[in-house]
Amino acid sequence: MDFFNNHKKLFSAALTFFLVLTLIICILPALNNEKINQPLPGTAALTESENNGKAVYIREGCVACHTQQVRNVDMDAVFGSRPSMAADYARNRRLNLFQNTATLMGTERTGPDLTSIGTRQPSKEWQYAHLYNPRSVVPESIMPSYKWLFLVKEDLGPGDVEVSVPAAFRAGLTGKIIPSKDAQDLVAYLLSLKQTDLPDNIASGEFLYKKEKGTTANAGGRTLPDGSALFTANCASCHQAGGEGLPGAFPPLKGSPVVLGDNLELFVTIIMKGYDPRPEFAAMPAVGANAGLKPEEVAALINHERSSWGNNGDPVTAEQVQAIMDKIE
Repeated sequence: MDFFNNHKKLFSAALTFFLVLTLIICILPALNNEKINQPLPGTAALTESENNGKAVYIREGCVACHTQQVRNVDMDAVFGSRPSMAADYARNRRLNLFQNTATLMGTERTGPDLTSIGTRQPSKEWQYAHLYNPRSVVPESIMPSYKWLFLVKEDLGPGDVEVSVPAAFRAGLTGKIIPSKDAQDLVAYLLSLKQTDLPDNIASGEFLYKKEKGTTANAGGRTLPDGSALFTANCASCHQAGGEGLPGAFPPLKGSPVVLGDNLELFVTIIMKGYDPRPEFAAMPAVGANAGLKPEEVAALINHERSSWGNNGDPVTAEQVQAIMDKIE
């Protein structure tokens, strides 16, 4: 046949076949995905600072150790309230003509997933201290230090924010540690990572292979969740697993007059709305509100803190916490 002996016809046919397949297999499905996977209601485009921070995240290779995807297995439930879905990434666009969409989903978890790190750890002070020296807030961390993202000044200038770093990690520095513009943008990007709640008309995927969750008794008749697990997920990164805090950064809970005191309303308010009365410590964010803690969870958390590390405070009930939460909202 002349067709197989004519290189022009053969090449043209092969090229046409390749282009048709590309259209059917790649381009049309991609265009369809863009139509059906629109940004979820309640999401917002990244600000200029957050976009710059995303570029710093890419430049520093953070994606090599951190993912941004919550899989549909129960072990991932600590990273988000639901499994990730395609619509979560609908706002991602090409970086430029030559670089494809940067979803930053990652492939390895040497460090924890960051899908909702802005909710799990919303404290700027913690994020800055963690970037400057991860061991200052997470002793067992193997993450490298990013000290080059910080400046050391003798005096604070207009708009400067001093990073609270414990003396043991200052390496003899006598000046004030200040985050650079890159560090501020990177933290702004990290704090923007928050998993969006789905509308009522969109069903959330389920976590598979669920394990039994620990519970504790409650004098008021309502079963409480595992306070130890709640502490590990929401508090241990700052106050440490042993409740000793970090001098110059985060206060101890071991022997704390707030934890052991009689002012339960103050304790619940701190958990739900945050706390910033002491200049020697970094401000505490509204952990309870950010994590959406329920009265049963707050009660379990308080009881864990009051009964751990040698503390011997009186237990509280979910009903007591509920009354206070209704009052302070």
